[in-house]
Amino acid sequence: MLRRVIGIIFATGILAGCASYNQASGADKIDAAVTATLFQLYTTYPSAENLAQNAEAVLVIPRMSQGGFIIGGGYGRGALQVDNITKAYFSATKGSIGLQAGSQQFSHVMFFMTEDAVSDFLMSPGWSAGGSVQYVVSDQGDGWSADLVKTQSPIIAISFNQSGLGAAATVEGMKYTQIYPE
Repeated sequence: MLRRVIGIIFATGILAGCASYNQASGADKIDAAVTATLFQLYTTYPSAENLAQNAEAVLVIPRMSQGGFIIGGGYGRGALQVDNITKAYFSATKGSIGLQAGSQQFSHVMFFMTEDAVSDFLMSPGWSAGGSVQYVVSDQGDGWSADLVKTQSPIIAISFNQSGLGAAATVEGMKYTQIYPE
């Protein structure tokens, strides 16, 4: 019984933390956070700027917050930009199940390298699923995570700026949904 109570308290705290940053994000706040995130990415990893220059569009989720214990979830808001101009806003909702414990935050940037990739993303329900093993210990920026690591891939996803403590071996999915912030 005590374990169940502790688990519920832990899960509630993690989910509240995931939602607290993202609830009050209007369009101006999202745009400012996107600009700051891209500046940090290009300053820390100059080769990422080359990806952006060759990309048809870039989706930036400045802060993705996630946490879990066996079952996990995460949430973030961001913007899709074409030529550094915001074209649409999106939320990212993440679910996972497996061996996991902890909470973390990170920045998530997706480079759409072809027009077809942008079109498919905008027209699809937005699910991306995969298995992963993740270890996030600090925010030193030394961890890169790419869904597709070849620069010839139509979509290249980079996660960086990790903070928090988490370990996981999970199956997860993420859904991107267009939003209309004020």
